[in-house]
Amino acid sequence: MTQSAISLRGLAKTYAGGKQALKGIDLEIPRGSMFGLLGPNGAGKSTLINILAGLVNKTGGTANVWGFDIDDHPRNAKRSIGIVPQELVFDAFFTPFETLELQAGLFGVPKAERRTMELLRAVHLDDKAHVYSRTLSGGMKRRLLVAKALVHNPPVLVLDEPTAGVDIELRQQLWDYVRTLHAGGTTVVLTTHYLEEAEALCDRIAIVNQGSIVANDLTSVLLSTAGDKKLIVTVDRDLTAVPPGLEERTELKGDRVLTLTYDKRSRNAGQVLAAVAAAGLGVVDVSTQEADLEDVFLELTRA
Repeated sequence: MTQSAISLRGLAKTYAGGKQALKGIDLEIPRGSMFGLLGPNGAGKSTLINILAGLVNKTGGTANVWGFDIDDHPRNAKRSIGIVPQELVFDAFFTPFETLELQAGLFGVPKAERRTMELLRAVHLDDKAHVYSRTLSGGMKRRLLVAKALVHNPPVLVLDEPTAGVDIELRQQLWDYVRTLHAGGTTVVLTTHYLEEAEALCDRIAIVNQGSIVANDLTSVLLSTAGDKKLIVTVDRDLTAVPPGLEERTELKGDRVLTLTYDKRSRNAGQVLAAVAAAGLGVVDVSTQEADLEDVFLELTRA
């Protein structure tokens, strides 16, 4: 059995009409990891997830979930993965309790082994267990989907934009629960447009663009590949414009603050400060700002 939670080899999908959504994806998601799967809209993330969920048929390659090929062992593969979709999809006339009980039944979980109230408590919905789901707020519905994905206790949990439309407090509650699941051994795969979430949560990140993997590495390694660094300098007198001779990407922020962006692979902060001094300016204060995941993302997905 493979040691990867999810293993993809040459995974391809071409839709009717010729649109190639996935172009031979090779990807290994380690067991026990908190893995980020990022990419712009239309990059192929949802297609990939829907193939794993059995909602879309691939046109090439192989996909394994927890060691089970999705074609050769579809039932075992589906039992090994729980997917929280972007869309709020469930029967509005069922209560949260009924929703989880039905889902557990579909997965063949015996009544004695069901954890319906435990899951509702975990996502802070136990007080809403017996109200119609249509009366829940958007954030509550999102958390209900997380509970629904966990009824069969899958070793792999995929969260597709789980915090879209969720307020800050509920988002924090959701991530606290996801961290608890991860600490208990669940492999978590996350797609999100909130790049600061991926940077804070994920130990490894793959970036998909136009149906191909353009980066796949430890989060710390990806961040270190960003070439740009910013030097924020407060000078000793008021300025009306950027003095000549400074970095091309220098901005005047207020009367005395200059933001100088430079490529740290070819220059260092000392050289940049020397240029500031050469322009006849005294330095009162200085701070640096490293590139973040958003910078890496934009650099790798820029057309």
